[in-house]
Amino acid sequence: MNERNHWAGRLVLVTGAEGFIGSTLVDELVRAGCRIRAFTHYKPYAEKGFLAGYADHPDVELLTGDVRDPVSVYSAVEGVDTVFHLAALIGIPYSYAAPDSYVQTNVVGTHHVLAACRRFGARLVHTSTSEVYGTALTAPISESHPLQPQSPYSASKISADMLALSYWHSFDQPVAICRPFNTYGPRQSARAVIPAILQQLHGGAKEIRLGSLTPTRDFTFATDTARGFMAIGASDQALGRAINLGTGSEISIGNLVELLIDISGQDAQIVSDPQRMRPAGSEVQRLLSDNALAKELAGWEPTVSLRTGLEATSRWIHARGDGNIAYAV
Repeated sequence: MNERNHWAGRLVLVTGAEGFIGSTLVDELVRAGCRIRAFTHYKPYAEKGFLAGYADHPDVELLTGDVRDPVSVYSAVEGVDTVFHLAALIGIPYSYAAPDSYVQTNVVGTHHVLAACRRFGARLVHTSTSEVYGTALTAPISESHPLQPQSPYSASKISADMLALSYWHSFDQPVAICRPFNTYGPRQSARAVIPAILQQLHGGAKEIRLGSLTPTRDFTFATDTARGFMAIGASDQALGRAINLGTGSEISIGNLVELLIDISGQDAQIVSDPQRMRPAGSEVQRLLSDNALAKELAGWEPTVSLRTGLEATSRWIHARGDGNIAYAV
C-alpha cells in the first residue's frame, strides 16, 4: 500500500505534535496531503516550537491542551479519521523521581484518548517504546518478547499499551501500536544521548562523559519512524497488534560515540562516569529489533543508514543557530 495516497485529504489528529517525532510526523503527513489537527501541550507563553512554520498553513490546525484533561481531548478527537497518539511524558531518569506524573500523563492520558476515539469512531495509532522489553532475553527482539518494566517510565508505557489492546478486544476499537526503537535525528532533545554528545563535540569538549558504554541500541532516523507510523496507520492488518519500528542493527554506546567523534571532525576522549550510571537492575543492556512484522503487515522498512542519519543530525546541531535548518538526507 502507498501510505501517502492513503492519507491524502484525510483529517487526522496528532497528539504531542510539537515534539521531536510528533513534528516530524506532521511534516510527513503534510507532504502526503493530509489535513491535520496538531494537539500540543498548553504553555502560557504560546511557544509553537517546531510547528511555528504551520501557524498560517491552510491544512494544519494548531490546538493546545493536555491529555490529562478529557474535555480538551474529546474536543480534539471529534470528527477526525485517525488519531496518532504521541503525547507522553518521556525520559527514564525523571521517572525515578516523579513516577506518579508518568502514570497521570502516559496511562490516564492515554485512556482519555482511547475513550474519545471510541466515542467518535476514530482509528488510533498509539505510541509505545522499545523500553517496554527491558534488557533483551533473546535477540533480535520480536513483538512476542516478554515485557519487563525496568523503570517507572517503561511501566507506564506497558500499562498504556495494555489499555489500548483492551479497547481492541473489549470494544472492537481499531487500534494499532507503534513500538519505535531509539529514534534519533534533528529536533531531538539534548537529554537524549546522540544530541547530547553532538552538542558537546560541536562546543569543543575534549572529554565526553557517559555512564555505561556497553549497552547496545537500535537507532532509527526520525523520518523513517514517522513513515512507519503512517504505514501502520494505513494497514488494516496492523489493527490489534503492537509492531516494532527499528532497523534490525545495533551499536554499543561506546562505538556510537566514536562514530560521532569521527563525523563531527572533533578530537575528544570518552570517559565512563559512574555517577551517570542507571540504578542497579534498571539499565537495559541490549535493544535490537526484529522488524519483520512491520514489513509483513505494513510494508515498512527503514531507508536511512545510521551514518547518513548521524551526519544529518550533526549538521543540524552544528548550524542550529540558523532559524531554518534543512536536514534532508
